[in-house]
Amino acid sequence: MTLKLGVLMDPIEKIKPWKDTSFAILLSAQRRDWICEYIQPDDLYWNGTQTRAIARRITVSDQNQDFYQTQPPRDIALTELDLLIQRQDPPVDLNYQYVTGLLALAEQQGLLVANRPNALRAANEKLLAQHYPQFCPPSFVSRKPDEIKAFLHEHEQIIVKPLDAMGGAGIFKLTTTDPNTDSVLEMLTNSSKQLIMAQRFIPEISTGDKRVLLIDGEPFSHALLRTPGENSVRANLAAGGKGKVVAIDQRDREIAAAIGPELAGRGFWFVGLDIIGGFLTEVNVTSPTCAREIHAATGIDVTGKLLDALAAKCLT
Repeated sequence: MTLKLGVLMDPIEKIKPWKDTSFAILLSAQRRDWICEYIQPDDLYWNGTQTRAIARRITVSDQNQDFYQTQPPRDIALTELDLLIQRQDPPVDLNYQYVTGLLALAEQQGLLVANRPNALRAANEKLLAQHYPQFCPPSFVSRKPDEIKAFLHEHEQIIVKPLDAMGGAGIFKLTTTDPNTDSVLEMLTNSSKQLIMAQRFIPEISTGDKRVLLIDGEPFSHALLRTPGENSVRANLAAGGKGKVVAIDQRDREIAAAIGPELAGRGFWFVGLDIIGGFLTEVNVTSPTCAREIHAATGIDVTGKLLDALAAKCLT
């Protein structure tokens, strides 16, 4: 069955196709002979009765240069699509929230949107993991440096990070003897105006931060294990980490079995769990990545499995 797919994403000319999951989604859809519409967040609008967009029909090629072609822009109602996948990257700022509001209006009129816009708007990827504290390292959220320093003295080594960043941005390791602690906390909290997260440092980060993908609540068989660069605690590929594909283990399956169905029930049908040393540190729901790397290593079309799961929802 030919479906009409919209992919809402940041400018495609800025992506790295060899590692971009949104690009992988387009490739998988094209292999299924689906019609693909490329939509940027800035091109959404509400006309009083419909959420509409300036869309460009797109074809993609699995190569690193000249990898896409678009037809002239057209003004469409989102309900002309069968499915829209929201792939806009963080930060989850006010404009992001407004976009989810427009998508929720289209969803109300019958469009299947993944992940569900109201669920995205209500979720913070750092805080979402805290709904499952039994799997998380000791964690603390505050805007007050003195409170965070008390948490530091309790655990001796901690990681601090902003709540609204991605790709390892703004992550610092602090110790009780670090002379820069006050400066780091002042910067991250914007002088006590901004909430941040602190977590007990997990030494196993040296062996990797595992990205486990969930598709409709079920874990994919393999994950991307990302290891930090030299003298770094950030394993994110965007921050210089290196990745290799590994089979998921029993602990990964335990976490996925406990939280995957509940996440899927809330409308998070494509999720990336970050697991370090058996601890859940983040639940990525805005635009989970690493599908290209896993596909390349296993030969299994990860995003194809996602599209099959979403297509089944379109038909029910």
